[in-house]
Amino acid sequence: MRFWDSSCVVPLLLVERSTATLRQLALASEAMWVWWGTRVEVASAMSRRGREGVLTAAQLNRCRDRLEQLSQRWIEVEPSDRLRELALASVGRHDLRAADSFQLAAALVASDGEAGSVEFVSLDHRLRQAAAREGLRLLPESIEES
Repeated sequence: MRFWDSSCVVPLLLVERSTATLRQLALASEAMWVWWGTRVEVASAMSRRGREGVLTAAQLNRCRDRLEQLSQRWIEVEPSDRLRELALASVGRHDLRAADSFQLAAALVASDGEAGSVEFVSLDHRLRQAAAREGLRLLPESIEES
């Protein structure tokens, strides 16, 4: 199973340095698992690019349409008491922000107790470190330092 952090969903919607690699991973996967809040995080990242002038209004609208289409095909890990407890535990064990702790917790919930069965797709260095310490397998195998 492949769990996708928001940092890897954004390059599927607009062209970035990692887009080609991540599109290959997406095509090679039967299902895309994400946290329930992923759509909001991705929309926020795209809107920020619009405010910064990186995306035109037309480009932003196309990205929003692609996000809506993509979100219809993914599987979301819904809010739950277990998710919250795992997120609370992860902020105590790892150097993570709140949303990243929910990303990690969602991957652990999706693993159903078998962390090694999850391929965790992320470009976020701190989140990747935490995921590796929890036993998740990282994709892409290596990322460029930013």
